[in-house]
Formats: sequence, C-alpha cells, structure tokens
Amino acid sequence: MSEQTQVKLELDDIQRGVLSPRPSPYAATYILFRIDDPGHGRELMRRASAVVTSAADSISPLGETWVSIALTYHGLKALGVPQESLDTFAWEFRQGMAARAKALGDVGENSPEHWESPLGTPDVHVVLVALAPDNTQLEAAIDRARPAYEALPGVKAIWRQNCHALPTETEPFGYRDGISHPAVEGSGIPGSNTLETPLKAGEFVLGYPDELGGVRTLQPEVLGRNGSYVAFRKLHQRVGAFRRYLRDNATDPADEELLAAKIMGRWRSGAPLALSPDRDDPALDADPYRNSFLYRQDDPAGFITPGGCHIRRGNPRDAAVAGEVRLHRMIRRGTVYGPPLPEGVLEDDGADRGLMFAFIGAHLGRQFEFVQTEWMNDGVFFGAGEAKDPVVGLSNGSGDFTIPRRPVRRRLLSLPPFVVTRGGEYCFMPGLTALRWLGDLTDR
Repeated sequence: MSEQTQVKLELDDIQRGVLSPRPSPYAATYILFRIDDPGHGRELMRRASAVVTSAADSISPLGETWVSIALTYHGLKALGVPQESLDTFAWEFRQGMAARAKALGDVGENSPEHWESPLGTPDVHVVLVALAPDNTQLEAAIDRARPAYEALPGVKAIWRQNCHALPTETEPFGYRDGISHPAVEGSGIPGSNTLETPLKAGEFVLGYPDELGGVRTLQPEVLGRNGSYVAFRKLHQRVGAFRRYLRDNATDPADEELLAAKIMGRWRSGAPLALSPDRDDPALDADPYRNSFLYRQDDPAGFITPGGCHIRRGNPRDAAVAGEVRLHRMIRRGTVYGPPLPEGVLEDDGADRGLMFAFIGAHLGRQFEFVQTEWMNDGVFFGAGEAKDPVVGLSNGSGDFTIPRRPVRRRLLSLPPFVVTRGGEYCFMPGLTALRWLGDLTDR
C-alpha cells in the first residue's frame, strides 16, 4: 500500500472552507467581531461549532449557507487561551499581517496606516465567512444568526464586507477566476492539474505530515489538530487604469487582448496560453484538462507563457526556478466585492471594487509570505532581477514587464499600481473539536 493511500484526513473535524472549492454563483459576506468579554467570546465559539460546516458535510447545518470561523492572535488572547499555548503558534501569525507590512510590500499607499478601519488593528478578533447561493438566502441566514451574537453584549460586530461570485466567475479585471487549486492528499477532492502529484496534507492542515516529513502541531494538540492558517486580504482593483493601460499600449483590440493574456498567463475566459497560445478559446472551459500543463519541456524561456506573468509567478509548476515549488503551494479563495465597472469605461469611478482573498496553508512563512515577497515582488527566482508581478506586485509607476518574443522581445514600461491593499489579517481556522475546546475554556 502506498504512503498516499495510508493518509486519512479527519474530514468531519476540518472546516469545509479549508479544502472545498466554492460553488458558483454565490453570495458571501465577511463579518469581523471584537471580543470584549471572554465568557461571551467562548459562548460564540460554542455556538459556532454547531453551525460551521465540515469538509465531510454535503449539507450544512444552516441548509444552503456555509459558515467558516477563524481567529486572530488577539482573538485567541481575548478568549483566554494560555500564553504557553499562544507561544506555539507560528511567529508570523503572532506578529500579525500589519506588523509584517514592509516585508510583504504593503508600503506607501498600501501601508496599514491607509488600511480600512479596523483591519490590521488589535480590535479584530474573529472572522466569520458565510456563503449562500444568492443574496436573499445569505441575508436570511445572517438575520437568523444575528440574535445569536447580538444576545452576547461582550461580542461586537465591527465590520462587514459583502461579496459575490458572478455567473461568469470573472474578477473585476475581466478574467475567469478560481481555476487552479492543488490536490490535497487524503481529501478526496481532485486538483485542477492532473499532472501535479497531490500534496501532503500537512502543507495545508496541522497535525499531518508535510512535504518535508514534519508535522506542525500546537499545545495542547487538540487546539491545532485539523486547523489551518489563513491570510485574508482586501485588494482594491483599479479597473479603469488597467483597461486604459492596455488600450494605450496595444495596436488594436486583438493586440489588447493578447497583452492582457500575456500579463495574466491566461485569456479572459481562463484558457491558458500554454494550451491556446494564439487566441482565446472559451471552449476549453468544458475541458477537464484545461489546467493540466507544465512549462519546463514546452516553454522554458516563456515565449508562450512569460516567466513574469501572474499565474507563472504564483505557481511556476515545473519551471526551472530558485526553490522547490511544492513547498510554496497554497489554496486560494477569491471573492469579488463592489459593483462592476461598465464595459468600455476607461476611467475609475471612485467605487470600491476588488477581491477579498483568502490564502490557506499550514506554513505562513514559506507559503503566503514567500510567494508574496520572493515571487510577486521580486524576479530573482527566475532570473528577472527586481521585476515585479505586473498585476499585484508593488508598483510605483516605474516598473516594466517583458514579453519574450522573436526576433525582439516586447517590453511594457511604466506599469502603474493596478491593485492596492486595503487591509488584511492573519488568522487561524480551528478544527471543529478545537472550536469546542475554545468554548470550554475557563478563567484561571
């Protein structure tokens, strides 16, 4: 029997939001809470443990609404988790995302001093995420849940962000989103790339062996087992600026779409350049192998999919880069917020629109932080010096993007910042048993 078949995940104890791809279309909301009274906070944990959906559930306790709960370091402290237990959490998590801003490239207009309040402050203790098939069902579920936390005066809802997924599954820049996700050993959920060997469960869930053979745990073990770290990010997108840059640097509409594809690594429909290098091919949407491609053999120099494009930076697959790619894989969940900018409009209208991102893994340092600092905000790993990701990389308007091409490469100059960080949090998403353990804490 192979090692892979021996791994058995305790799916009934893992929150569904960790492993299961989100449905589409759907409506979602993020609600942040502050805990002012430890007893009331623990009661919130007990109630949450009864409604949070597990990865083994095909039906949520709330019907068509799926709920996930995560806590910040300050939230765990507010519940009264002993310091000796808090000290066993990852040091990046204990510091918090705001404290890691400089390393992550959250400087200038992206810096925490400009973040949307209360994001990045010690007041954020609990993050609740709810999903439903549409806004009507979502609001009905929130209305049913509201008395549960409003009856706890020591718990305050302090922020809310409504989100949604379009039937087209596109994000504000117009690209199909949510295409790529890794297979997690023992989960029973197939990955999107059939050429990628499933990753060890310990890369995403604490208490299981990871790719290096280690097992991440907390003290006591019940607190960490079946839990995951989550990096939440609110990213504002300057859609008008993105469209205008494409228009100004293209020779015609067809060239505009080619530039957009070269920047992302995919055409707007989600069809990858690797499988359709010359034109968009929406028919690939129905192909179960549309994400099954590699780089090393067919495209080592990036003539088809540029080495600096967004998807190749986020997951270089088998390309020759500095570092072991499998050690930096994450599960990504992106959800649109705000109204769409009407088609053809080249000036941003001042509305707040973008993506709420959740990056899930068991190793904040070598997963989210590594990818953000070494792959998105630097180009050394594939021999491109200080070049940054053309979509989400830290930009001051002087960056460039190189498109390999024969006989002469093409360069896009003076890339403006298309994405601005509006806030974020490092959280821990406990297993359901750990939620109950948190609910049973007592004052010392």
